Amino acid sequence: MKRFLFSLFGLLLALAPLAAQRPTYSDVTEVNVVEIPVQVLLDGKPVRDLKADNFVVYQDKGKQLVTGFDAVDLYAIPDDKAQEVPVPARRHFLLLFDLAFSEPKAIVQARNAAKDLLAELHASDLVAVSTYAASRGSELVLGFTSDRGQIEAAIDSLGLPELVDRTAVDPLRIVVEELRREIGENLEREAAGHGDGNRTGMKALADEEMLRQMEQAMRASESATTEVQKDKITALTRSFTDLARLMRSVNGRKHVVYLSEGYDSSILQGNTSEALDKEIREARDKGEVWKIDTQQQFGSAGALNDVEGMLEELRRADCAVQAVDIAGLRGTSGSQGALGYERKGGRESLFQMARDTGGELYENFNDLSAAMGKMLERTGVTYVLTIQPDTPPDGAYHALKVELRGLPRGARVVHRPGYFAPKPFAQRTRMERMLLTAGQVLAGEEGGQVRASVMTATIPGGDGTADVPVVVEIDGPSLLHLHQGNDLPAEIYVYALDGKGQVSDYIAQTLTLDMFKVEAKLLQSGLKFYGHLELPPGSYKARVLVRNGRTGFHGLRVVPLEVPSFAGAGPVLLPPFFPEAKGEWLVAREAQRPGRRELPMPFRMGDQPFLPAALPILGAGEARFALLGYNLADEGDLQVRSQVLTADGREVQAGDLSLVSRAAGEAGADRLELTFRPPALQPGEYLLRVTVTDAAGKAGTATTPFVVAAAAPAERG
Repeated sequence: MKRFLFSLFGLLLALAPLAAQRPTYSDVTEVNVVEIPVQVLLDGKPVRDLKADNFVVYQDKGKQLVTGFDAVDLYAIPDDKAQEVPVPARRHFLLLFDLAFSEPKAIVQARNAAKDLLAELHASDLVAVSTYAASRGSELVLGFTSDRGQIEAAIDSLGLPELVDRTAVDPLRIVVEELRREIGENLEREAAGHGDGNRTGMKALADEEMLRQMEQAMRASESATTEVQKDKITALTRSFTDLARLMRSVNGRKHVVYLSEGYDSSILQGNTSEALDKEIREARDKGEVWKIDTQQQFGSAGALNDVEGMLEELRRADCAVQAVDIAGLRGTSGSQGALGYERKGGRESLFQMARDTGGELYENFNDLSAAMGKMLERTGVTYVLTIQPDTPPDGAYHALKVELRGLPRGARVVHRPGYFAPKPFAQRTRMERMLLTAGQVLAGEEGGQVRASVMTATIPGGDGTADVPVVVEIDGPSLLHLHQGNDLPAEIYVYALDGKGQVSDYIAQTLTLDMFKVEAKLLQSGLKFYGHLELPPGSYKARVLVRNGRTGFHGLRVVPLEVPSFAGAGPVLLPPFFPEAKGEWLVAREAQRPGRRELPMPFRMGDQPFLPAALPILGAGEARFALLGYNLADEGDLQVRSQVLTADGREVQAGDLSLVSRAAGEAGADRLELTFRPPALQPGEYLLRVTVTDAAGKAGTATTPFVVAAAAPAERG
């Protein structure tokens, strides 16, 4: 069978209706919406059943109207409804592993403790994984996700930079499964080189390799001098300050689970011990002033200011540090670590970070999930208050205050202390844009400034999975709105999430469009993108986000996706595929990823391949379309029937549906060609439902949306 290939870089003309028939883009007024997650506690327990009238919100001392209110009780939400919890009400946990101020063996134990914690979290909780190393600073290994498999894969990759090519990671950092697979392959090769090619003991080998690399890095960077230690602490505070600023892009309260042994705070605050005072007096009496280390005695005011600045940034970013002293997880006695030097305790520094950001310090807990149980209980009930303040998009900070009304004395409220006004997309860093985009995908709230239509289908694949073609049509005028520049980075993200929030497959691609060549065509119609997912049988939601990478304008569509098992099932029909008359679409195909099947073009009318319309536009005349059917009886006639429904599900006149031909296709498919003449309908969006019944009386049903366009002036006569 011929393969219908598109060039990724040379955008081709394809099939499209006239732009005048397309729904047009209209300007969207930007509204500054601020969502404030709030917890209310009484005697350390969450208070339930509150109403909007129980809260008063102030911004910069001015009272604000609460325009939206939502109450979320995680204890009343079953796992299968977890993905419906709005993102601002979902708890965000950033697992931050400190590779610089922790012994490697403690980090290995901390990884296991973090995995145990995952089992206690609610299914709606979002978790990210980050590391801090003296040589690389803070690195976000995995963005916030509810996919527990991805979280464990990210934790497994910690401390193994030499075994991982992180350039191949999903650009939104929602998926890191490739990392775990790559680590396993590299470790298998290493084991084979030592005469052990099986997978037994692979985890122990990974831990051993992690210890080796971390100890080597720490030996190269450690020094016993106070000045070097102070510089290391200053580097940490600056890196955490940058991390806090990055967390501003995440909507919701963040719990930074900081797994560390902490730094020696006396280096910054000074040492007032009697032994040190005696040494200083003796040196002064002997005139040996060069032996007096004033920083050791009085500390460093500059470094202390850096720490205070870091804590302020964490508070402003709504980050509560839940500090875990992993020295207690090490399971060893004494303070002499594997590196051969004495590491002074960092309890005071950990306590300060937790206390000053509204978190807690957890000491000597091998069962981290049990230790954090009270915190999880206190944060199990969240009220989300929405305000719409009139603030300019300048990135400025605005203080918030929430007061309670009608509650017993002693009730207290926990909320974000303020927020940063949005700033222009072009002024955001690459990582800020990444977190913003990932958050929008996970939130799954349809809308945005860029119009897009999506069509999916399922075709039997291999290895127990199905090939799922995805066609995305992006409206050109809305994509170009307010765009300036000679090139346009068109970002396209498609993520298939199951009911538990796990990402089963994804597409992530940026197309750079040369405006000198394509602007006129984009204004006439738009961009059509074709890719495919590989999914096992099950129910999914395809979350499709398109963005102008220059202006930041985006559009998000959420499409329900059912992948049947095909084998042994009843008749299965794919959606009707309507070809379009030649027009001015720009078409691009997904770049081939390593290890992926190359999908032949499944859309054909006779021998001619085509790309179907994601949202067909039908007039009063007859339209021909293709239909793929599986598991239909080989013998006997097929009966076809159509139904037309409004967008809200009301049935209207059916229209005329006729079967033109039936032919055998690949993988046991029946290739059907049909004609459909819609009834007289008002302009708008409708659903076409097609039912095919075989000679054995078994029926399959397929549905596709379509648009009835307004008649042109000449047609109105």
